[in-house]
Amino acid sequence: MQFAQSFRILSLLLIFFSLSNLPPIAVSWWYDETLYMPFVVSAGITVLCGIVLWLLTFKARGELRTRDGFFIVVLFWSVLSVFGALPFFISSQPNISFIDAVFESTSGLTTTGATVLTGLDALPKSILYYRQQLHFLGGMGIIVLAVAILPMLGIGGLQLFRAETSGMIKDTKLTPRIAETAKALWTIYIALTFICAIVFWLHGMTLFDAIGYAFSTISTGGFAPHDASFGYYPQNSLRLWCSFFMVIGALNFSLHYMALRHGQFSVFWRDAEVRGFFRIQFYILIACLIVMTWKGVFDTFEKTFVEGLFHVISISTTTGFTTTNFSAWPLFLPVLIMIGGLIGGCAGSTTGGIKSVRVILLLKQGWREIHRLIHPNGEFILKINQKIIPDRVLDAVWGFVGVYVLLFNILLMILMACGMDFVSAFSAVIGCLANVGPGLGMVSVHYGDLQDTAKWVLSFAMLTGRLEIFTVMVLLTPAFWRQ
Repeated sequence: MQFAQSFRILSLLLIFFSLSNLPPIAVSWWYDETLYMPFVVSAGITVLCGIVLWLLTFKARGELRTRDGFFIVVLFWSVLSVFGALPFFISSQPNISFIDAVFESTSGLTTTGATVLTGLDALPKSILYYRQQLHFLGGMGIIVLAVAILPMLGIGGLQLFRAETSGMIKDTKLTPRIAETAKALWTIYIALTFICAIVFWLHGMTLFDAIGYAFSTISTGGFAPHDASFGYYPQNSLRLWCSFFMVIGALNFSLHYMALRHGQFSVFWRDAEVRGFFRIQFYILIACLIVMTWKGVFDTFEKTFVEGLFHVISISTTTGFTTTNFSAWPLFLPVLIMIGGLIGGCAGSTTGGIKSVRVILLLKQGWREIHRLIHPNGEFILKINQKIIPDRVLDAVWGFVGVYVLLFNILLMILMACGMDFVSAFSAVIGCLANVGPGLGMVSVHYGDLQDTAKWVLSFAMLTGRLEIFTVMVLLTPAFWRQ
């Protein structure tokens, strides 16, 4: 392990992250607020720590290895969650504890959307903007942004990119140079966010809210500048447009790049994972519409369809916007929707969850085993997008899901030991480990009433889920630290 080199990179990333305090200061000035000192102090502390760390390590040189990339990513996301909490903790509005500030910061950067805050409508605009901005930075992954800059400093970024990106595309480079790949992804991400904000603004949102909600929508985060979440705006047109952009954020950004570069939007439907993702959404939506219509949850079918569609997409894409308390919906619907969030969106998207491609591979593998029972001597090959899936990939998928289930149950037991009932603990683990946000029972509205121990556990769950478990788990193995 090259600790000196790793901490040198961390110092540069901290200095870079300190700049994130500048936009909230501008927002405070624009709205004639006096609450700008928390951001000034936070920026000062962050940049000072970065400079001190850089002075101690600036002579360190060396080529980063894969294990260094894992270490830097986990270290940076952990440290970033703490430094990102400073404005919340220092500010008099909201007046919250340190653990609550860390929980809110972690939730924002991991695009989870779980919150401990209430009374959002009364908070200063600068604080509200800062929360939404955390989603924006975490959506594509601030490490990917850093990878686009680090080459100018003489630092290779491939190991960082592989450790941070999600799903099964860690070795996929859209362009010959990894920095150009990061720039291409961020350019698309920023463009989609800008378009989303314009659409929201044209359909009735204030400009401030349009920007804030756009940050949360494309990043599939879920923070909102109002206590009523997306329900603050009653227009059905906004719900439908938001559903569209949440789906956009849930698709593989590599496909966005190829579609825009070659002008062939058919690449989406030719992709097996995209088709599987839409099938999952369709089946969940049909079940919801049938039960909601049967039970008369809403007065009209139009309302039933719009609300059902919005919540299915919102939770399944791990965004977490709500317009009503879906946990009060009848029968099995709340649990079904949460399971959709556990599956999540596509690999290479801004969503959390297990990812659709892994679920598809597990189903294909299960179907292959059934055929093997019928035809013991038969040869059955697994393919996705006309490509044969190596056994090594299947082993990795089974390993990921196995560890995911094990960690899920461990976290569930810990939360229940903290005094949570089963339904609340179950949904809280899904909400944080899959980066969904809202849950059921005690956490259907906010997480502020939980014990501090539960908040620390769920903060760990959010980080682990955002980094796809293995990135964190590998650091806990003795073999990782052996030379």
